[in-house]
Amino acid sequence: MRLSKFIVSNRESILAEWEAFARTCVPASSSMDIEALRDHANEMLTVIAADLDTPQGKREQSEKSKGNAPDDGTGVATAAEEHGAGRAESGFTVEQMVSEYRALRASVIRLWTRAQGAVTAAELEDLTRFNEAIDQSLAESVTRYTQELGHSKEMFLAILGHDLRNPLGAVRMSAEFMLETKELKEPALTLVSRIFRSSDRMIHLVGDLLDFTRSRLGGGIPIVRADMSVGKVVHDVVDEISAAHPGCKVVVDTRGELRGSWDAARISQALTNLIGNAVEHGGTESAVTVDIGGDEREVTIAIHNGGAAIPSERLNGIFNPMKSKGAIERAAAGGPSGNLGLGLYIAERIVNAHAGRIAVESSDARGTTFTIHLPRRD
Repeated sequence: MRLSKFIVSNRESILAEWEAFARTCVPASSSMDIEALRDHANEMLTVIAADLDTPQGKREQSEKSKGNAPDDGTGVATAAEEHGAGRAESGFTVEQMVSEYRALRASVIRLWTRAQGAVTAAELEDLTRFNEAIDQSLAESVTRYTQELGHSKEMFLAILGHDLRNPLGAVRMSAEFMLETKELKEPALTLVSRIFRSSDRMIHLVGDLLDFTRSRLGGGIPIVRADMSVGKVVHDVVDEISAAHPGCKVVVDTRGELRGSWDAARISQALTNLIGNAVEHGGTESAVTVDIGGDEREVTIAIHNGGAAIPSERLNGIFNPMKSKGAIERAAAGGPSGNLGLGLYIAERIVNAHAGRIAVESSDARGTTFTIHLPRRD
């Protein structure tokens, strides 16, 4: 019996073995939907059996090897894609889901070869096609599983960040009120000051987290354009950073027309991230410089610091969030870079929302320069 007919004729025994294996994938299996599992598996077996009976050329075989499913033009998710989404929702690990496919493959081959006895050349071809079809289904499931898991993580971060804002705001406002009374004595004054600074830093981190999730979930970072002076925003940011880092010198040089229609609060946020980054990594030997120039087309802001160059392997993708393992380790330790690497990412997203761009150059001889290009018209 050819493999396609065997699968159709022995569908129930194959499904029973697969269901039994899926039940061993604890703890996720305790909450799995058995009916949905059987529906997905049943449909996948139908697709695989039909595929075995369909002539296949080299191009189709090559596409399968890359995990590219044939496009039926309907836009409807395949059974394998739905299975991957369901497994992500049920809490299965990707390893458990891959094991399910190994079990399905093994069950079909074992039952078929036991029934066949000797295997002919045509049946070996069926076996090869069957393995290709299983690999294709697995690729579809893993792709959808990864997408669903990533979306769920980002939704979780968005909800967490949103829910943290109110209690953190209450802590900060309470500490600020206590400081403004000027009635605190030591050691209460030092402790409340520490509470204020820490809560303020946490609010900024939560803001970065919300901006990150907003941009990743497709909404982008919203901006509200209004007439503003880039020069004034830069000076305000530099004054704030200088007050927090009195030992660091920041030099600002301006020229040309610096007024335009941008979102002042968002530009300030991007500059705070970039200039703060330059102060942190610039070393103590030389000043951080901020060079601002405006012409009829755009305003450019070049932020330069000395110190060690950014390693070449990090320059590509430097604006990607949480790219650096070192940044994540520093964040976990609560160090000065404890922002999960979101600062550069958010700065780039803000500039991008203004239809602008950021370029970066770094070498031991010249130091590091981040240059923002803000067009006057989007």
